[in-house]
Amino acid sequence: MVLEPVLCPICKSSHMVKHGKTAEGKQGYRCCNQDCSRHSFILEYSYRGYLPNIKQQISDMAMNGSGIRDAARVLKISPTTVIEA
Repeated sequence: MVLEPVLCPICKSSHMVKHGKTAEGKQGYRCCNQDCSRHSFILEYSYRGYLPNIKQQISDMAMNGSGIRDAARVLKISPTTVIEA
């Protein structure tokens, strides 16, 4: 059996506790670092629109003048997700 350490995606701390399960059955985690801005997360998202790097790309595309439908088509996500991000 191999144990992989779970690291916080923001502060890279390894001090985590389990924090329930999602509707899809994926394990949630909570960062115990008080200075961390992100408290709970999961390791593998089912939907690409929830990924932090996709949210950053949506923001970058909006700043460069891309429309909602254009960003949705390029990133292969729903236009509703682009609006909510």
